Amino acid sequence: MLKNKHLGMPYTLNPQLPKIRAKAVEMVRSGKSLRQTARYFGFNPATICKWVKRAPMGRVTVIPTRSSQPKSHPRKLNSQIVRKIIDLRIATKGRCAEVIHRHLLNEGITVGLNSVKRTLKRNGMIKKRSPWKKYHLSGERPRAVKPGDLVQLDTIHIMKNEKKRIYIYTLLDVYSRWAYAWASKKMSAGYTLQFVHKARKKSEFNFDCLQSDHGPEFSPFFTSRVKAKHRHSRVRKPNDNAHLERFNRTLQNEFLRYLPIDVKIINKHLPKYLKYYNEQRLHLGLELKTPSQLLTNCCQAIG
Repeated sequence: MLKNKHLGMPYTLNPQLPKIRAKAVEMVRSGKSLRQTARYFGFNPATICKWVKRAPMGRVTVIPTRSSQPKSHPRKLNSQIVRKIIDLRIATKGRCAEVIHRHLLNEGITVGLNSVKRTLKRNGMIKKRSPWKKYHLSGERPRAVKPGDLVQLDTIHIMKNEKKRIYIYTLLDVYSRWAYAWASKKMSAGYTLQFVHKARKKSEFNFDCLQSDHGPEFSPFFTSRVKAKHRHSRVRKPNDNAHLERFNRTLQNEFLRYLPIDVKIINKHLPKYLKYYNEQRLHLGLELKTPSQLLTNCCQAIG
């Protein structure tokens, strides 16, 4: 048995104990005495007696372990304050606990910030962070002084209906603004690797450093297998990928909005649009040049 250091109450972490309790109860019901059962399982007879009282009638397979959480506390918030916290959460359209706490103080209600957070959590009003979501250290951002120094990656999510969506993988070289895109029915690190491989075949330069957000498609699986340095942008800083975000907007306004939400149709027409974007469309950020012109000038300068 272990002791809860904070509550001083016994509890167990043994996952087999619910089944052991049930077996002990079945042994008592089969005719064995409490002492015989207790001696066989190595527990106190009083413990076996409690298990028998807790067990429902009929055949028992498991008797779950009860929570060690206390049922009451002398400093528990009264129901009116709890209701006030919930109402403020709804009225402020989901603002954070700090904002709700300040509203309460402004109204003369003295309550701790942690109490507000616990109340919201117990009422299911705080979105839990996914255990699969991992943040990564960004590291130093390289300067884009030649093609391939910094290539940005992203994914556009397009809802097909209430349950289905398609994904548009996008890639852009910061120096030349050369862009590539590809539609997919699924999104994963494996599909991202395929996308980068397709982009490499189409590009005239190597990808020295790839930059993406913290999406699951850019997981450590992708980082360990892509043949280039991979860094993540800062959390909640979409302006770190500003060049690609602008391309995503252009792609949606000039291309995707005129096509049905179908992967085959989009991929059929994408090469024609990308050729226009990279070879004909003048870019204000490139002093009214095209990405292809900039790449050609760069190659001539190096040569």
